[in-house]
Amino acid sequence: MKKRKLGRNGPEISAQGLGCMGMSDFYGGRGDEQKAIAVIHRALELGINFFDTSDMYGPFTNEQLVGKALADRRDRAVIATKFAIMRGEDGSFTGISGKPDYVKKSCEGSLKRLGVDTIDLYYQHRVDPKTPIEDTVGAMADLVKEGKVRHLGLSEASSKTLRRAAAVHPIAALQTEYSLWTRDPEAEVLPACRDLGVTFVAYSPLGRGFLTGQIKTLDDLEESDWRRMMPRFQGDNFQKNVDLVAKVEELAKKKGCTAAQLALAWVMARGDDIVPIPGTTKIERLEQNAGADAVALSEAELGDIEAILPRGIAAGERYPEGGMRSIDG
Repeated sequence: MKKRKLGRNGPEISAQGLGCMGMSDFYGGRGDEQKAIAVIHRALELGINFFDTSDMYGPFTNEQLVGKALADRRDRAVIATKFAIMRGEDGSFTGISGKPDYVKKSCEGSLKRLGVDTIDLYYQHRVDPKTPIEDTVGAMADLVKEGKVRHLGLSEASSKTLRRAAAVHPIAALQTEYSLWTRDPEAEVLPACRDLGVTFVAYSPLGRGFLTGQIKTLDDLEESDWRRMMPRFQGDNFQKNVDLVAKVEELAKKKGCTAAQLALAWVMARGDDIVPIPGTTKIERLEQNAGADAVALSEAELGDIEAILPRGIAAGERYPEGGMRSIDG
């Protein structure tokens, strides 16, 4: 697996990370812990060393899972986790907080659940509109001084917020949804990241599984799967997006790779400062995703993809109305 730099002063991380959310939440209930741990261990064998979790996944249980999987191989892993989206023990969503005291309390909880002394990359999961970003990042910077956190990140932050945050403390990474069907960051966020030397971490680089070509009908998703609530998976949008993915599959067949590999290779080809973090609960899917590292796209092929999948082509918003309101800027 090729390597990329985390921010200006961070460690080398794999050019592709592993998103661990779906191992515990959102995509149809909680999975098999031992199988999830096996996936994480196989990722390390494949050269993937960058693991993404959050306190709100589970809630709270995903950090425990990741910590357990990496406990005896901590020196080989770069662990990223997040705070800010508040959930109750019953899974209910109770708000967003970037208040300094909440930042520090959340960090203590994450350290304990992960079973580590230091978090490699600590993100604010969503920007709190009621708390100045300077106050939030100031509290995060205190955690760096205390040795509890190595590097700071933001998730779903606007370019303006990122610049304000970076004026307080260097930001190593900004995480936002980015894929063939979600290209909003290209307008302002990616240029700001490049100005500031911030690594761009692309979550849902496979369009929440849609771009793999494995989702043909809603019956392919469990009844409890959170994606059923998303506009892109509903009504006429669903069929329009299925038709779109068929074009991805055609391009992939011509290239001699899978649709998932083509979609990931496209994200990685957008720049050496971009790291996608696809998630999976299956070793065979993990191995397939990792294979995208060897898929090189020519300028002509990138042009073909652009012609078929221009910015804004996906049908529907990426989140329901409430989720879209939580996106900064």
